[in-house]
Amino acid sequence: MQRKNIRNVAIIAHVDHGKTTLVDQLLHQSGQFGRGELSGECILDSDPLERERGITILSKNCAIDYTDRHGESFHINIVDTPGHADFSGEVERVLKMADGVLLLVDAFEGVMPQTRYVLSKALDAGLEPLVVINKMDRPDARGDRVHEEVFDLLVDLGADDHALDFPTIYASGKGGWATEDYDAAVIGDASDVHELFDAIIEHVPVADLNADAPLQTLITTLDYSDYVGRIGIGRVFAGTLEAGKDVVVFDNEGNQTIQRIGQLFRFKGLGRVEVDRIDVGDLCAVVGLDSIDIGNTLADPENPIALPTLTIDEPTLHMRFRINDSPFSGRDGKYVTSRQLRDRLEKELQSNVALSVEDHGDEFTVSGRGLLHLGILLENMRREGYELSVGKPQVVYHRDDKGKRLEPIERLVIDVPADVLGPVMQLLGDRRAEMEHMETVGSRTQLEFTIPARSLLGLRNRMLTATGGEVIMHHRFESYGPERGDIGGRINGVMIATDSGSVTGYALEQLAGRGIMFVQPGDDVYEGQIVGEHCKDNDLPINVVKRKNLNNIRSSTKEATVTLKAPRLLTLEAALEYIELDEMVEITPNYVRIRKIHLREADRKRASRQAAATV
Repeated sequence: MQRKNIRNVAIIAHVDHGKTTLVDQLLHQSGQFGRGELSGECILDSDPLERERGITILSKNCAIDYTDRHGESFHINIVDTPGHADFSGEVERVLKMADGVLLLVDAFEGVMPQTRYVLSKALDAGLEPLVVINKMDRPDARGDRVHEEVFDLLVDLGADDHALDFPTIYASGKGGWATEDYDAAVIGDASDVHELFDAIIEHVPVADLNADAPLQTLITTLDYSDYVGRIGIGRVFAGTLEAGKDVVVFDNEGNQTIQRIGQLFRFKGLGRVEVDRIDVGDLCAVVGLDSIDIGNTLADPENPIALPTLTIDEPTLHMRFRINDSPFSGRDGKYVTSRQLRDRLEKELQSNVALSVEDHGDEFTVSGRGLLHLGILLENMRREGYELSVGKPQVVYHRDDKGKRLEPIERLVIDVPADVLGPVMQLLGDRRAEMEHMETVGSRTQLEFTIPARSLLGLRNRMLTATGGEVIMHHRFESYGPERGDIGGRINGVMIATDSGSVTGYALEQLAGRGIMFVQPGDDVYEGQIVGEHCKDNDLPINVVKRKNLNNIRSSTKEATVTLKAPRLLTLEAALEYIELDEMVEITPNYVRIRKIHLREADRKRASRQAAATV
């Protein structure tokens, strides 16, 4: 039996092509919200980090009750998915909840690397795209050419003839309009997004699901609440899900347990409403199950049949987390002990399924999908009041059947001005990148490489320097492949504080020619803290708290104006990319500092001799 009034649609796109902004307009213009109920922009990006960075980190569900021009009511479940490669696992899973996809493409940028990735996943899942060419109000929009690029991409991905005959909507999420008429879009002759609603109702298919069959519900996403624990979010593929009833829970190994559903929620608007039952084809949130995980099936106890499980992306990067043991420990944070750090990581594991944690007592090995994935976790923790120190990010290696070590390989696409091609090729060549495609359009060149994941650490800053800030970079995980050999680390050494205290302008003035400072007058530093980058390749101990000795002799330069160079203030992710194996990043609610693992110079020399003796 088909539920003809339900539409389940996922919105997929490359990062920053306007998914969340377009969903905002669908919510605003759906007619189901009163004045003042929706406020601001990027409503679904509810996390402060999502708003600050302008990216979607976690997939979000919302539902719109829409009445078409004929007076027929429809319940449209919309899933807004991340566009960044580090969160691509979210995209694959939530596609299981959809019957169709809105493929958003920027009217100027066109098809980009993540566009290819998410569309290939949609086609693998048997979903056909409704193409939305967004940002048609840009002065440099080229909607007709982008339409051809999407067609070429579908051909390249092996789409069938029906998918190649895709419907197209031209839209402006910022302007709040959508139309099927290309000429009207070019001149902006549209006023609302109702044509997009109509296209969703017409072109997103209704799944042929059986309400009379034994219950089958697939859990595709997890949420977490301090009050009720894990919340399983998924879709009913057969039968009817009822609150207060027993179900068989199949875990990812096929083991069965009988559990009782506590509460059921259906998506409505931006939230959820409690219901007694969820009909076939609809999305739901399930509360009260003792153990639930992504890929689990909720089945009928009388006739339990499991659905195919979902694969979880394996981590490609790991870091050491430990408590902050610097001289400034406890000054700034609220949570500073190993027990509190352990509890926080265990809580994160309840909903962040792409994360894995190994407990070594006072230290934890935390693995994730990439530097952004782990950086988001650390940024959230510092905002919550945690203090901790983390080591250099390192890739996760695998071994093949013959015991040969394999490393994660990423596909890197960069767009640079043609006149800086030489330095870019040199930089990537030194990092073991292999070029697979190059195309020049006008004054810019697009290059495509495969590159070891470890080579990406610190690459963005060097690429920005080499291109004068003109580079556009995107990368995504490709596969595991043979190790490509040694890759050079940081070229320059660092300057290390030899004394604790407050940084003085006098000391920085004397050290101005030695390199770039990370601190400024008035900052508190401690022995062993890294306070700058040396202009040479060796580490340099320096005293940045030195004060000028006072005497009764007037200096000949007393009236001279001293202008200090502006310090390089490292962000959290820049610091993580910068450090080497003998260094750590100290993270507190208000400060990000870089330090040596061994703070005293004598201890560093001893560790260096021991390391040399073991080689």
